[in-house]
Amino acid sequence: MQIEGIKIYNRYKRVTIAISIMVIIVFFLTTCMGKQGEKVKAEEKEESALPAYERKVNFSQFTGSAACGGCHKDIYEKHLKTGHYLSSQPALEKYIPGSFEKGKNKFSFSPVSEIVMEKRDSGLFQVLYQNGEEKRALHFDIVTGSGAKGQSYLYWRKNSLFQMPITYYTAAGQWANSPGFPSKVVLNRLITSRCLECHTTFAETISPPGKEPEEFDQNHILFGVDCEKCHGPAAGHVNFQTANPSEKRGMHIINPAKLSRQQNLDLCALCHGGALSKIKPSFEFTVGNALSDFFILKDLKNATPNFDNVDVHGNQFGLLSASKCFTAADMTCSSCHNSHENERGNTKLFSQRCINCHKANHEKICKMTGKLGSTISNNCIDCHMPAGASKAITLKLPGREVPVAARVRTHLIGIYPDEVRKFVSGKNKSQASKK
Repeated sequence: MQIEGIKIYNRYKRVTIAISIMVIIVFFLTTCMGKQGEKVKAEEKEESALPAYERKVNFSQFTGSAACGGCHKDIYEKHLKTGHYLSSQPALEKYIPGSFEKGKNKFSFSPVSEIVMEKRDSGLFQVLYQNGEEKRALHFDIVTGSGAKGQSYLYWRKNSLFQMPITYYTAAGQWANSPGFPSKVVLNRLITSRCLECHTTFAETISPPGKEPEEFDQNHILFGVDCEKCHGPAAGHVNFQTANPSEKRGMHIINPAKLSRQQNLDLCALCHGGALSKIKPSFEFTVGNALSDFFILKDLKNATPNFDNVDVHGNQFGLLSASKCFTAADMTCSSCHNSHENERGNTKLFSQRCINCHKANHEKICKMTGKLGSTISNNCIDCHMPAGASKAITLKLPGREVPVAARVRTHLIGIYPDEVRKFVSGKNKSQASKK
């Protein structure tokens, strides 16, 4: 009986220990799940605490520039060739000048690390290889840049956008390390709505303000800086004019020519005014608005007027506004630029626009007119708005240790004696070679 009692006691003891262990496990699981639940609630609370903002501009208000072509065929077709329109596009092969041919499609970071541009059945890719082994394949999704200086490329990671590590540099006709990237593979440079605000007409942000990384609706992007960037969302205009074909007035649309000088300047400064600090979400500013209602403008006015501020992503407006031409005349960006047409590189055309103001009876006449004669009417630009080395667009080319800088024209209109001497010297050499 004593032995039987000991057996029963041991059996109960084991059961008791097992139950105790189970209770302890349940306790810890409950505690962890409770803490995890609290963490989730805290994250939800934190996200809901982000500043609420009711967006006034949305995708449904736009129609796309192709709809403009029905009534404005000539302007529309010319605009398709402009740098503005080509500032972003879907990454189709026809929009990418870089080669995917073997021998021309590689960028090496080191003897063991390289990126190869490849054409596969599922699309175009930048493929990272290390020691000959494929590590990551990034799909070309969006092209940014017209290709005049170069192009960079974006890829989707879920609903967020990132810049690809390899860029195309037009002047060299080669693939290059993307501007500002270190001499190693970088795959996580985030693209923000502010980037897209200047490279697209509209991109719908689906994440709340302040959340990073930002997320976008991949189906609600209007590529390029097209008609509606400068004339405002046009769905209402197109619907009205279609329903009222006899109405000759342009209804529910903005003609920038009828806006004030400041409104026109604000429109251009949105993307050509340097690194503006926004105080409202991107894409809320539209033509006719005051830029000061959407951005802190101290950056806009702090451009130091010097020859070094020539970057594409620099403050062209700040430099222009520091020029005597701007301060002495009722000048805007459209005094020199026709945004409907591709006029890039046409120095004769731009020079004629200079001469429209600086005529014979103007108090400011170029002192080189007598020396250069009629040839001066073909090129005021290289002397008074010379190109300089960009600080923002510096790219590392294959086989070169020192980055190469793109050359960009300054918008500080002025007198540059060294540039004048180079220009005159070049003209003299050209004339001598013809004799």
